[in-house]
Amino acid sequence: MLTKRIIPCLDIKDGRTVKGVNFVGLRDAGDPVELAQRYTEEGADELVFLDITATKEKRRTLVHLVKDIAAQINIPFTVGGGIKSVDEIEEILKAGADKVSLNSAIVRDPDLITRASDAFGSQAIVAAVDAKKVGDHWEVFVKGGSEATGLDAIEWIKKTEELGAGEILLTSMDRDGTKSGFDNELLKIVNETVTIPVIASGGAGTIQHCIDAVFEGKADAVLAASIFHFREIEISELKRQMSEHGIDVRILTT
Repeated sequence: MLTKRIIPCLDIKDGRTVKGVNFVGLRDAGDPVELAQRYTEEGADELVFLDITATKEKRRTLVHLVKDIAAQINIPFTVGGGIKSVDEIEEILKAGADKVSLNSAIVRDPDLITRASDAFGSQAIVAAVDAKKVGDHWEVFVKGGSEATGLDAIEWIKKTEELGAGEILLTSMDRDGTKSGFDNELLKIVNETVTIPVIASGGAGTIQHCIDAVFEGKADAVLAASIFHFREIEISELKRQMSEHGIDVRILTT
């Protein structure tokens, strides 16, 4: 088994970290720079920064905040929100990000994935997919989960890999912020469809949920927000228990 990653997620609105349920009802969760520093010290494997209102507000990602966070951490750092061109991707990478997460922009312009992966390498391009169960299938939503696209999520994810994405950040909108567990059915189907790594997002509430995402959902990484922000689960304890269940994780040595 390849090493599984634990990834805290900073959802940013107005320069602050926020967290909601099913993409609404946002509450403050702290200063993003301080949280990023804390997670690095606590043994997080990577960090994701999502400027969640950038696309809706038709503005670019907060580059100055990306620089501030990058200066404080020494782990891989993915940035998303409002990024819609190769030039903007370059700006974010130069600001200190290792990868960019693309969502609404690649639905509008799928070839952006290919242009970006040609320019920066597929390892730097993460296709973020916000999926919601509609009838008997999952549909892709954009603009912070506010707009349906009519795209079948499984087919779209397969296409993003074909176009050059190096990783999938898969968020279950139905589970987001509910702490009821990841959508392991969706995760498993996606993992059986693509060969690139899949990050599970949406629904983490317990350590067991994270373990199930790996064993049942076949996730390569587990992303969570509020359980880490509000210290409901410590990263070190999560990794210890995952390791006890036979999951290979990176343990910090003092």
